[in-house]
Amino acid sequence: MTLGVIGGSGLYSMEGLEIAETRAVSTPFGPPSSPLTIGELQGSPIVFLARHGQGHTISPTEVNYRANIYALKDMGVEQVVAISACGSLREDYAPGHVVVPNQIFDLTRLRPRSFFGEGLVAHISVAEPFCPDLSPAVVESLQAAQAEVHEGGITITIEGPRFSTRAESNTFRAWGMSIIGMTTSPEAFLAREAEMCYSVMAPVTDFDVWHKSEAPVTVEMVIRTLDANAQIVRTAISELVGRLPEERNCICKDALKEALITPHESIPPETLEKLKPLVQRYFG
Repeated sequence: MTLGVIGGSGLYSMEGLEIAETRAVSTPFGPPSSPLTIGELQGSPIVFLARHGQGHTISPTEVNYRANIYALKDMGVEQVVAISACGSLREDYAPGHVVVPNQIFDLTRLRPRSFFGEGLVAHISVAEPFCPDLSPAVVESLQAAQAEVHEGGITITIEGPRFSTRAESNTFRAWGMSIIGMTTSPEAFLAREAEMCYSVMAPVTDFDVWHKSEAPVTVEMVIRTLDANAQIVRTAISELVGRLPEERNCICKDALKEALITPHESIPPETLEKLKPLVQRYFG
């Protein structure tokens, strides 16, 4: 199966990838954040995409999440690992550690969250928003890369691009959130609508602003910690390709089966054509 890797802040390319092609593509939702880098890593097919563009020119709100996921789906990607830098809202999740969360709280407001609409309605289930088969493999790969890894936790996605106020940070802690970032939502939800397995490697860059004994988060602080963790993340991806499930028997692969509510005869043909890579197995 083809693995998709979405590189976040600090990861704009994949070392060790035997590149066969770099392809600029278009989608019905516009262009993705960057050209797709297509190749092999240790003999396994990989498609890499830089979420913020090459040179980090796209802010979290401006990322075209729908185009990114659609482009990966159209390339035959079935499993996606996203790299998403985060701030910690817990004392035990320290800078330099990596978190593989198992839940999301979406606090964004300005982003399209679904592929569906325009005459085709789907109500996707995201009670368990991360793939229960892929995430354990991601944890194992991070452990093999000698990372200090935490399995589980709630990631809250804020709109950004600013960092939190101290009042907001303390509120998120009171709510029981574990880490905070700006990109996992709606990426995870769109991946589920596309019936792709999705998991996150979240390198912790800072303690947000709740931790009074630490300096408030800055871009310089984030970049410094990301640079230190970059090789661990790359090594973990290399470890992951040998740990991927050989078959998909998870909740992700048939996620639309019980989600599509609009009868075939009521769907506009142009909508069916637009969403063909996602729904053709159900509507032909």
